[in-house]
Amino acid sequence: MDRPDCDPDRLQRTYEQFALVNRVVSGWHRLYRTRVRPQVSGAGPATLLDVGCGGGDLAVMLARWAARDGIQLHVTGIDPDERAFRFAAARTPTPGVEFRQASSGDLLAEAKQYDVVISNHVLHHLTSPELQSFLDDSARLARRLALHNDLSRSAAAYALFSAGALPLTGSYIRRDGLTSIRRSYTVPELAAVLPAGWTVEPHAPFHCLLTHRRHDTDRRCPA
Repeated sequence: MDRPDCDPDRLQRTYEQFALVNRVVSGWHRLYRTRVRPQVSGAGPATLLDVGCGGGDLAVMLARWAARDGIQLHVTGIDPDERAFRFAAARTPTPGVEFRQASSGDLLAEAKQYDVVISNHVLHHLTSPELQSFLDDSARLARRLALHNDLSRSAAAYALFSAGALPLTGSYIRRDGLTSIRRSYTVPELAAVLPAGWTVEPHAPFHCLLTHRRHDTDRRCPA
């Protein structure tokens, strides 16, 4: 689905099916309750940035969960892919959610910061140098917490997803999902290359979670 010449109808169906896949396998509701909500539930409005937001389903879910909890949370979803942005921007508007076609570097150039910065299933798309740049960008953009949730490569994950995704027809979900699992990092592989200030741990079935918490002595501002 990353190819510029991929079938637009299958791509549209893929974005539509992402919401189901993310709800079932990504474990974001627990992450919202245990990691995100404690950072944004203080007095006054808070901000969250979803980097590589794809079709925007996670940004919408987070905004709705926060609204249900009485939290004033403004969610910005960004993706440099024009096709992903068009799909997300065409969604039924959700209060407190906006989408932009942009990269993390674009936001740093604008001197933006957010209370929480997240991504979902982005890391396995990155080369080693891109991963380092991505983590540095997100740490600089986050006032309080940066949180990246991604697949963790294993034979069991590959076999279970291969079988479980069979009903998701007419899209790239199954084929690209299997490719993503093969390309994903393991927890030890990430632990060996993480910059200072980052931690990695297993999360949800067959996922890994990268975390960076901002300390009072580390309030860097974008140049």
